[in-house]
This record gives sequence, C-alpha cells and structure tokens, in this order.
Amino acid sequence: MKQTRLPNHLFSARLSRRQFVKGLALGGTMLSLAISPARLLAASGTSDGQTTLHGKHFKLNISPQTVNFTGSERMATAINGSVPAPILRWREGDTITLDVTNNLAEDSSIHWHGIILPAKMDGVPGISFAGIAPGATYRYQFEVNQSGTYWYHSHSDFQEQTGMYGAIVIDPIDPEPYSFYRDYVVMLSDWSDEDPSAIYSKLKKMSHYYNFNERTFGDLTKDIQEKGLSRTWAERSMWNRMRMSDRDLSDVTGYTYTFLMNGQTPAEGWTGLFKRGEKVRLRIINGSAMTFFDVRIPGLKMTVVAADGQDVQPVSIDEFRIGVAETYDVIVEPKDDSAYCIFAQAIDRSGYARGTLTPDASLKAEVPALDPLPILSHQDMGMAMSMGDMSEGNTMDHSSPDMGQMNDAPTMDHSQHQMADPMEGMSMLGKAGYGSEAPIVHAPTEFGPQVDMRAEDPQYRLNDPGVGLRNNGRKVLTYADLRNFYHTPDMREPEREIQLHLTGNMSRYMWSINGVKYADAEPLQFKYGERLRITFVNDTMMNHPMHLHGMWSDLETGDPHSIPRKHTVIVQPGSKLSYLVTADAKGGWAFHCHLLYHMLGMFRKVVVS
Repeated sequence: MKQTRLPNHLFSARLSRRQFVKGLALGGTMLSLAISPARLLAASGTSDGQTTLHGKHFKLNISPQTVNFTGSERMATAINGSVPAPILRWREGDTITLDVTNNLAEDSSIHWHGIILPAKMDGVPGISFAGIAPGATYRYQFEVNQSGTYWYHSHSDFQEQTGMYGAIVIDPIDPEPYSFYRDYVVMLSDWSDEDPSAIYSKLKKMSHYYNFNERTFGDLTKDIQEKGLSRTWAERSMWNRMRMSDRDLSDVTGYTYTFLMNGQTPAEGWTGLFKRGEKVRLRIINGSAMTFFDVRIPGLKMTVVAADGQDVQPVSIDEFRIGVAETYDVIVEPKDDSAYCIFAQAIDRSGYARGTLTPDASLKAEVPALDPLPILSHQDMGMAMSMGDMSEGNTMDHSSPDMGQMNDAPTMDHSQHQMADPMEGMSMLGKAGYGSEAPIVHAPTEFGPQVDMRAEDPQYRLNDPGVGLRNNGRKVLTYADLRNFYHTPDMREPEREIQLHLTGNMSRYMWSINGVKYADAEPLQFKYGERLRITFVNDTMMNHPMHLHGMWSDLETGDPHSIPRKHTVIVQPGSKLSYLVTADAKGGWAFHCHLLYHMLGMFRKVVVS
C-alpha cells in the first residue's frame, strides 16, 4: 500500500496548557481574560455587534483566546481576538493584501472559501503552500474578481471547530440588481467545550456516540400500533440487516454542541435593528464544522437573491436548508413594528441558533418550537420508490417540468459489472445543464469493509427539499429553484465526465471517495481550459457538502442558459448530482466534503495542467 503523509490540515491537535503558554510567548500578551463572546463582539461599537474591517491591507493575528459560551471557560482559536473572526469588507477589482501572523504553538492557515484566486494563495497546507509556522507571518495577496458573500476559515488541524472562521463581504463595482436599506451578516456555527480531537476519537469508537434519538421500545410499540406488526417487523429487519439507523442525521449533535449566531448563544440571541418598511439584506453563512441548519423567519417571507455569493433570479420562500460552507443572501421587508425571530434549527432537531430582527432592541420575538425529528426513508437510502413509501408520508415527483431529461437519465446498479476505473467509459455525456446520462458504475474499490452501502437507484433530486422539510406546509427552497441572474458564461458541452462515489462505513466511521481514502488516492487530473462534468453518487445516508477549491461549480438544474454557480454543493443521501467545471485555474487544488470529521477520508487533490 502506498504510504502518503497527510497534509497538515488533516491532522488533529490538542492545545494543552503548556502549548497555550508557549503561544502567548509567541504572540505577546493575551488579549483579555475569560470573557463572553457577546461582550467581546459588543465592544466593536458596530450597529449589530460585529467587528468589520475595511480596506485593501489587513493585518490578522491568530491567537489562543479564552471564551465562555456555556458557563465554563474554554480555549478558542481566535483571529484578532474575536470569535467569530472579524468581517472582512473588500471591493471588487481591488488588490487585497492580508498579512497573517500565527501566534499559536502549531502551524496554521487561512483558506478564503469561494474566492477565485491563484493556487498559491488558496491557503491549504500540503497542497497550495506549507502552512504558517508558529511565530511566522504569511502574506496573502490577490486581485478580487468577484462580489458577494463568502467566508474564511482555517484549513489546519481542527482549528475551524475551535473558532477560526469569519465572513467576507465583497462590494461590487456595478450596482446590484436589487435594493435594500440595511445589510447584516448572519454567521451560523457550532461550538463544543470538548476538544475536537476527543470528539473525533469518540466517533471512531462509536459513530452514534452523540445521537440520542435512536429508536426505543416506545417507538417500537407506537410503530406496531400505527403500521401493524408485519410491516413494522419488515422495516426494522431491513435496517438491522444493513446495520444502519433511520435517525443518522448528524454525527455530532446538540448533546455537545451549542449553536451560535454571530457568536451569540440561543440564550442571548443576536439582534439586528430595522425600521418598518425597510428592506433588510441578510447574508447567511453556515460556518459550522458539522451542522446543517434549516432557516426560517416566522411571519416573514424571504426573497433569495444570491447563492454562494452569486446573484440568482429572486425566489420567494419561507424556509431553506443551508449546508456546511454554503451561503445564501435573502431580503426581507417587515411591514410592521413587530419583532421577528431568525430561527436556524439543526437538521437533527437537537438544538438551534437564533436571532431577532426588531425595531426596538428591548423587543424580543417568540422562539418557535423545534420541528419533529426527521426520519430517513427508502428514498434517502437510494432505493427504488417502488420498494416502499417514504417515512414522511411523501411521494416525491421526479418529473418537474423544468428538469427535462435530467430526471429521465438512466440509472442502474452495476455492482455485478464492475469497471476498473469509474472515470473511463463515460461516453453518454448528455447535454450541458441537464446532467449525466451515463450509467452508475461501482469500481472494485467500493467493495469491502470500508464501504457499508451502495445506492441501488440514485436519482437527481434537485426539487427535493430534503428529509425533515418535505410537505411541512412551508415553501422550502430547493436547488431546482436556483437560476443564475445572468446568462451562463461558458455554454460549451462537457468534453468528459468524472463520476465520484461518496462512500463510507458509518459504524467504523470511515469516509472515502470511490471507496478510497485520501491517504491512498491519486490526484484527479483536469486539463487546463477543458469543460468537464463532475457527477456525484452519494452511496451513504448522510448529506455531504462537497467543495471544489479554485473553480466554480456550475450546478446543472435543467436550464442550460441560467446555470447557477456555486462553490459548495449538497449531495443528498442516496442521490446523485452533477455540475460543470471550466478548468481555468492551473495548479493544485483541494476537493473535499466540508464536514470537518469526514474530511480526513472524503478528500481529493485536483491538479489542473
């Protein structure tokens, strides 16, 4: 077996007291004693309690910082003494210089998530640079050729989990195609008092360690009463044979996590002010390590105007799911002087983050109850719909009029007809914008103890809001709703296709692509200038947010003329999803699942040459 040293960003590290003292010696004195993040942020003097840095030249200092989110003091990894890190406000067309000083006792880095820039500025240790050594300063410098809402975070160790993340707002050169009066960043994240390496160790030993929603005897009794003994027995037997649970929604839950909004706990809540009739822009960023959030503002419609920083044709909704690393910009327009709750509940309903939009800081909004616990279905296992109904009482329509041939693309189980390389033999490319027509092919590497499931009948489900959001009585955003505000910039047909299977063994907590973990994988090779299609097949029962660095992911939603551009795409359980890539950025790039504890295995290096 090939021995490959993992890049620095994939190793876990624990900041001991001795290391902390060493870090202080490197960085000078500590910025403060133990204080709550609420006080830390409120000291900035901005209207919404967040520090914003403007300009073209920035000095960022990475240092240990004592925080208290839960009533207990813990050590965080802060930038300029703040968790979350300061908002960076840039302008399209400017050349930005960022001098980043590492005051930690171990290597660090910053990745500018979603920013199109030279490979050596991307900030991934082991791929684009060596990392920032303790006591060193690294200069990032690049021209800003885009606008919108993005974010930045560490790509070293588990530092992102311990507080090293912040928002980026890029003002456009040209006027935006929508108007608003107030502009707020809403950063969602998850915090644990546990050391991240301890969390990962527990997951390796018992993957459901943090899941307290597994079925009980009471659930069995209820199912027998509602479904009858025969059906209940059949369903339970199926799950038991597969050694899977229909409640595996999140690996890490509210049992250890406190969910934050702009660094504020649910007890405190973030506050944004408005005046009646004003249009308010909310730049919502999921900067968490492991948590998907379902976001709504009871009593207010939201108009989605941008996804992952890129303008989209406005769509009015009540709710949306935001995966780890995604961003959505929405505009709301309160018509009265009421307070409104910005409610972001975790996908597994184990907790929530919240904020308040209000005309008066003393006026608070009622917090809604958590929705019922979602239950995974046959569809989320990638089974044919004929094999059983869905647990949410839902029968999905896979023939949206906008999807065209996308939902008619042939799919089949080739488990008995394995190909040596799933990247070969992809002759059924299909038209740009509509997705793949190639058969589903499982490589030999996908068979063995490292893979415990293969989706039998994966479908494009772009019009599926996802488990827990189907038929909930609210208008929920789906990927099928997204249309680029502008014409698709590259209308070429794909020259070739790469099929990537997202694989794993949940009970052993092993994650991989095509059954091969990162340490044993060869890089993916892109040809400079080519137009290619990436097709994901999710052979697991978990959502995976897949992020390709350095290039846009042009999501195929059935309209080739208005393809939405994203930097992170959510591949639903048991489904497939395709996007087009213009390989216009030479060099080495990271390509990975953005769930922090999956990244060790579900990761590839991409080389464009």
